[in-house]
Amino acid sequence: MQEHTVKAFDEDITRLRGLIAEMGGLAEAAVERSLEALVKGDDELADLVIKGDKKIDALETEIDKLAVRIIALRAPMADDLREVIAALKIAGVVERIGDYSKNIAKASKQIGPNRKQFEPLTLLPAMAEVAAEMVHDVLTAYAARDAELAREVIATDEKVDAFYNSIFRNLVSHMVENPSTISSAAQMLFIARNLERVGDHATNVAEMVHFAATGNYPPDEDS
Repeated sequence: MQEHTVKAFDEDITRLRGLIAEMGGLAEAAVERSLEALVKGDDELADLVIKGDKKIDALETEIDKLAVRIIALRAPMADDLREVIAALKIAGVVERIGDYSKNIAKASKQIGPNRKQFEPLTLLPAMAEVAAEMVHDVLTAYAARDAELAREVIATDEKVDAFYNSIFRNLVSHMVENPSTISSAAQMLFIARNLERVGDHATNVAEMVHFAATGNYPPDEDS
């Protein structure tokens, strides 16, 4: 009976990890596609990102139910309990990353055909690439329980912040010099802010991964 219980628990944990990986993969792809829609002015692709967010939401619900079931039926302890709790929190954060991608896709549709006159249009895809890589790496860290990779993800967030600061300054200057483009520039700024939040949320996941793997949160480098 004990062996059966252990096997059932292992199967539940494997399923939980698989759902997190699937959800994370969809969120990573959503970030990339939302920026592709922006650069190309592809409203159909933007709509696909917006509709695809429902699948991410559904996976979060499935993860929540499974995690609660594991806690209720398996009564996990120590390392196992930390992993289940981390999965619950990670699912919530990844769902937010999906929401940010949806926001970007919606904003992309509000920018007119003059989007190519904005210099940040060359910086935003690079910023999105770093943010998407953070999401990818942090999910890899979760799957491998790799605390070192989680710390690397946290350090990478500085690059995303640097992109945001550069884009913010550029867009503010552009709005001052070209008042007629304020509406489109504001949408660009909104997109940059959402990408910055993707980086922040990937950092939050990395902290949870570090906790699940070691029992401790990573040290605050600023302190």
